[in-house]
Formats: sequence, structure tokens, C-alpha cells
Amino acid sequence: MIRFAILLAAWAGLALPAAAEPLARNLFGAAARPSAQAPSAIGSYARGCAAGLQALPETGPTWQAMRLSRNRTWAHPQMIGYLVELSQTARKLGWAGLYIGDISQPRGGPMTGGHNSHQMGLDADIWMLPPQRLNLTRQEREAISSISVRTADQTRVNGNWTPQHQALMAAAAADPRVDRVFVAAAVKIEMCKTARPRDTRWLQKIRPIYGHDTHFHVRLKCPRGDRLCQTQSPAVDELSKGGNGCDETLAWWVTTYLDELRNPPERPAVPGPRARTPKAFTMADLPDQCAAVLASD
Repeated sequence: MIRFAILLAAWAGLALPAAAEPLARNLFGAAARPSAQAPSAIGSYARGCAAGLQALPETGPTWQAMRLSRNRTWAHPQMIGYLVELSQTARKLGWAGLYIGDISQPRGGPMTGGHNSHQMGLDADIWMLPPQRLNLTRQEREAISSISVRTADQTRVNGNWTPQHQALMAAAAADPRVDRVFVAAAVKIEMCKTARPRDTRWLQKIRPIYGHDTHFHVRLKCPRGDRLCQTQSPAVDELSKGGNGCDETLAWWVTTYLDELRNPPERPAVPGPRARTPKAFTMADLPDQCAAVLASD
């Protein structure tokens, strides 16, 4: 079926306007298994795909994968190794382990819903909820929810935030395989206030973003040897200067971003068509190699 869909997409690209081409998210969302290829991250985090992904085991000694019905537990081997090690760190910090959310679809690519990134097996969501037990049934993993660690006004962490949360995210960011860790702004602000002054370079990787109060999102760097993986540009130029990203966080997020959320400014209409999002991508928007990923048995 996958191979037929690719051939159909190619034919449609010749005979039909772009609007009639199959959406890439539907093609990748229909793939139930990974491609029979060597592991490789292809393209970028929000415009790519992945060959030869492996499934994170549903349950391990120090983790459980959540929301199994989504079939998004597929990861680059480097991500699987990273998550297993981070879950062991969580155990050492006093948690039972980790509840792990979405990683990628079996062949990566744009998702049918919920994420713009997570397309190469190098992004993973980790729940803020400290596991009470690691023997949840499949049904329980669908019903249970994580917890929020920030206040409703988004400026502070709430009573759910613990020193273990901070230590876990510090360990997650300090790993040299990690490019970024996305968190709620309130989390970054709290970590900036309480981190030890002599060891804060890892804080540069902690990047504030809207939402992300019930989970934190780890993004790995392109694995060595994956020549088709596009390295992301540095978020700020502070790391080379010994900075940690705290000054602009405290100033910009609190004084500007949150104020705009409460009082949205009037913005002039931008002429021309809107930029296409991953949910509107066709195969023509992705690297050429992604067609071979879909067509692989």
C-alpha cells in the first residue's frame, strides 16, 4: 500500500495541481512499521523523515512508553540509548523512572496531528509526572495524564515542581548528545534563579517555548555519520561567550511575551500566501530520499 501511494503521489504531481497531491502526513501516518534500511535521520526536525527507526520497548526497568495507540515510540538508535540512560538517572534522583511520550512515527515524517517536529526520531517528550509505578497496562497508559508544573499566569512554577525535576532536566541538557531541551518559560526562569552559579553552561540548552508545562521535549543533535541530517542553527550565540540564556529569558519572556499573550497587539496583514506548515506538506516539500523511505519494504 505504501509503495502504491508513493507511485500515486508521483503521478499526481505530474498530472494534478499541488493542492491535489496526497499530504505527506497521511502517507507517513499510514506506515505501521519502519523502513528496512540502515538507521538514518534525513532532512530537518520539522521537514524530514527517518530510515530504519527502532521501537523503544514499551516497558523497561526504568521507563514506560505512554499513549501506545499513537504508534509514536519509534526512534533513532541514538535516541533510544539516550532515553534509557536518562531514565536510569531519574531512578538515581529518587523517581521510579520516566514516563515517555511521543518520539516519532515508524518512518518519521510529518505527523497526522500534534507536532510539527518529531520527524527524524531525534525528538522525544518526557512527562513531568514522576512515575508511581512502571507496570501500567496499555489501557492505563491511555487514561493517565501528566501534571503541569507552572502557574496559570505562566510566570512561575507551581507546587508540582521539585528539586528532582530541576536535577533531571539539568542532566538531560548536560548530555553532549543533546541540542536543546524545550520547557515552559516558567521552568527556565526558575532554573535560572536556582542553578549553581559555577555550573550553568548547560542552561543555554534549556529553551523556553509556549506550552511544555506537562512535559519537557528533548532534541538530540544530528548523529555522527548521518550526512543527510541537517544541523540546527544555535538558538543564541551565548554559549561561546560562556552565557546560559538567562538574561534574555527573564527580560523578554516576562516583560514582552507574556504581556502580548494577555493583550495581543494588532498586527498588519502580511501580503502573499502564508508559509506552509508540516501539516500541509506534500512529498515535494520533503527531501528526495523520503520517497525511498516510504517505498521500502
